[in-house]
Amino acid sequence: MAKNLVIVESPTKVKTIKKFLGSNYQVVASMGHVRDLPKSQMGIDIDHNFEPKYITIRGKGELLQSLRKEVKKADKIYLATDPDREGEAISWHLRKALKLEPGETDKKVERITFNEITKNAVKTSLKNPRDIDMNLVNAQQARRILDRMVGYGISPLLWAKVKRGLSAGRVQSVALRIICKREQEIEAFIPEEYWTIDADFAVKGEKKSLTAKFYGTRDKKLEIKTREEADKIRDYCQSADFAVQDVKKGERVRKSLPPFTTSTLQQEASSRLNFSTSKTMRVAQQLYEGVDIKGAGTIGLITYLRTDSTRVSEEAEVSVRQYISDNYGDQYLSEKAAAKKEEKKIQDAHEAIRPTDLDMSPERIKDSLNRDQFRLYQLIWRRFVSSRMSPARYLTVSVKISAGDRYIFTVAASKLSFDGFMAVYPIEEEKSENNVLLKELTQDSQISLKEIEGKQHFTQPPARYTEASLVRTLEELGIGRPSTYAPTISTLLNRRYVTKEQKNLYVTEIGRVVDHILQDAFPSIVDINFTANFERLLDGVESGDVRWKTIIENFYPDLETAVQKAEKEIEKVRLQDEETDEICENCGRHMVIKYGPHGKFLACPGFPECKNAKPYFEKIGVECPKCGKDIVMRMTRKGRRYYGCIGYPDCDFTSWARPSGVKCPKCGSMMVEKGSKLCCINEECKEVIPRPDEE
Repeated sequence: MAKNLVIVESPTKVKTIKKFLGSNYQVVASMGHVRDLPKSQMGIDIDHNFEPKYITIRGKGELLQSLRKEVKKADKIYLATDPDREGEAISWHLRKALKLEPGETDKKVERITFNEITKNAVKTSLKNPRDIDMNLVNAQQARRILDRMVGYGISPLLWAKVKRGLSAGRVQSVALRIICKREQEIEAFIPEEYWTIDADFAVKGEKKSLTAKFYGTRDKKLEIKTREEADKIRDYCQSADFAVQDVKKGERVRKSLPPFTTSTLQQEASSRLNFSTSKTMRVAQQLYEGVDIKGAGTIGLITYLRTDSTRVSEEAEVSVRQYISDNYGDQYLSEKAAAKKEEKKIQDAHEAIRPTDLDMSPERIKDSLNRDQFRLYQLIWRRFVSSRMSPARYLTVSVKISAGDRYIFTVAASKLSFDGFMAVYPIEEEKSENNVLLKELTQDSQISLKEIEGKQHFTQPPARYTEASLVRTLEELGIGRPSTYAPTISTLLNRRYVTKEQKNLYVTEIGRVVDHILQDAFPSIVDINFTANFERLLDGVESGDVRWKTIIENFYPDLETAVQKAEKEIEKVRLQDEETDEICENCGRHMVIKYGPHGKFLACPGFPECKNAKPYFEKIGVECPKCGKDIVMRMTRKGRRYYGCIGYPDCDFTSWARPSGVKCPKCGSMMVEKGSKLCCINEECKEVIPRPDEE
């Protein structure tokens, strides 16, 4: 019979850890939290020192009974939940629910943590058990209670004044404010005209021409605001003598990037793999908990996925440097470990996200991983290895070309001379330059003007947030923590406060209404500095410098006053359904857009008298090349977006890429959008041109 009981959070970990321990150990899972605040009420005793009223989570009764039986059989219990605030709190709740508090049992109860699920890490943790860290527990309790107070205090107000099903949250509402503020900046943006001038030069003795950009006068850079200014410069240059004034050759280096934190992993997975933040965390969790590797069993492939730190253990440092030396050569080794500069205090309890075993290369275990697991693991593996590699080096050339005695044109180019870390972790370079002549160019080179062209441009508004850029902004502002980014964004999308189109986050009408109410009635809740300060206070609780109930005591009275005032002063908001041109065939009314569990649908506004409803297809403003009807956006059963004719099934036109409405200059077929290019839909033509908005 097993004398030792190890309680982890998930059944996947059970499978991974069991093979590391002998028959003296039984490993079981708590399936996450076993106790929480009740859903039916706020669950905080305001009159008795803000004491939380924890109850057993519905459905966890049988599980707790099973755990109690296992506890009875064991002499020693190890609480092995995740190594963060949440995991510490789960261990504390387990100790309470299983009656393992000091004085309640004669069994030895200890807390163990491991940053990676490997045999060495698990065995080492068993040799170094500790007590539950109540500072960590209290930091989690403070966050949970603050979030409950905000949610249960403000959400009913939104139900009464706007519509049921809405919610407010301490981090969620600030994230919504950030997105709304960007939308306001975009709407208020006034484009300004500006011009650029490019000149093509013939170089004596060379077949290819040289392209240079207008810089300004000999003394300063000039901004060209109007066509008149551009024409004046161009007219002068048409008759001017050109000469190479200066050629400077040099070298620049590009340093490797540090290994991933939770935030940077979410950002890079979004930009490189097109993963949402929630998908990144879901797949990373699978890699951390363990994957069945052919010939090796279940192995935890990466270290703990919720971390603010870029720190790496000494053992991992030695291992990766040896790996680089053996596989790439000493010239690829960095002189010292890459480190991320931090202005603010970081939670340094865990290492950066890295592979647990470098010999488990992505290529070696590819057949054991699904596509998403492989792509994310490969990203993590390459980033970690590259972080200890030498910088990439470039040879650079910059040239100044004089136009008479008045203007200066410049040319700059660079060429990779040593790939360094980019041998493992390539980084997309700037647009390629056509100036292959630069290495031969000297001040004695003779040049003559072939063509000079001015191009009109307009300044662009700030870019809308993507999930990646929102995560980066939240991290920079000190809002939330690694574990909160993905659920925060998921909540904004699920509540339909924002929608996502081609990675960009757009505020909906209901999102604007909620943000306006929160700004008006609860300015401190959506204040960025106020929320960031709370994060610092929670860090203070974790370090033992701040008493957790002091935060609650100071926060609640102001919240209660604001809620009472808002209940009296805020008027009920009537949200108008968006009317469409679609006519209800039953009663003749214009149908409106409604939101259901599976997204938008069309409904008759005459409900309940008229119950007509049908699918909603969003028109993209492009006509079908086959029949001339509207092309609409559709979804497959698995949720993948595609484009098709609204006349289906009579017309079978479909395209995975978004139709552009631009005709191919070569064959006249439709062009579709692919990144920054337009591609001809006719596979035999294969014409590719820049998108008009990218030129």
